[in-house]
Amino acid sequence: MSYKCDICEKRAGQGNTYTYRGKAKYLGGIGRKVTGKSKRLHSPNLQTLQCQVGGSVQRLTVCVQCIRSGKIQRPVKKRPFQIQAGMV
Repeated sequence: MSYKCDICEKRAGQGNTYTYRGKAKYLGGIGRKVTGKSKRLHSPNLQTLQCQVGGSVQRLTVCVQCIRSGKIQRPVKKRPFQIQAGMV
């Protein structure tokens, strides 16, 4: 199973990490120079949780943006207490 969101298909993005030397111009130096560049991954904030899908409960890997926007529905862990009709 790949490292991606099951709802919006968000996965890791590729980028660079830069290494600098020197002193910034606004601090009185001659400027920052790039001495190295290496690849890195920007990974999404994924959480594994139980979701209500159709009529069943499934364990999904979902990004936090989908959780906060309400794209998933969490299952009801415990039903609320109800008085039965025959007991009153």
